[in-house]
Amino acid sequence: MLVLGIDPGTAICGYGFVEQIGSYLRPRSYGAITTHSKMDVEKRLLKIYTELEELIQKYQPDAMGVEQLFFNRNVTTAIPVGQARGIVLLAAARYNIPIVERTPMQVKQSVTGYGKATKEQVIYMVTKMLHLPSPPYPDDTADALAVAISAVHCIDSIAWRNR
Repeated sequence: MLVLGIDPGTAICGYGFVEQIGSYLRPRSYGAITTHSKMDVEKRLLKIYTELEELIQKYQPDAMGVEQLFFNRNVTTAIPVGQARGIVLLAAARYNIPIVERTPMQVKQSVTGYGKATKEQVIYMVTKMLHLPSPPYPDDTADALAVAISAVHCIDSIAWRNR
């Protein structure tokens, strides 16, 4: 099973493809879709959609893990993140890819065993779990891989319960 994890954002939209082979997790591809801050918002969203569509066509994931929008005190960042998240959900719907939504706390719990883990702890565990030669960069890429790992675990537990 191949899962695409997404950490949505308009400046940096992290992505990570994680393949499950038995109980082994293997990274297939990961990185970030970036846009320039001086671009019009609609052009930024189009760039994210276009590049995400290319990735979906190339790798044909079985499912997509997407981090749920978490509102903290900064609403100014929440709106652009929500717009990018909408683009990601649109791409999933366009290619009929099942979506697994995970909160930041669920992702951290799944990857580190602790729902309030630090960003550094998540990066460390993603690097170790996927046997990466170095920590993924930027942080959004590590977050996307963590979302993919969490989605794999979620799908596994659902499949196990439905046996």
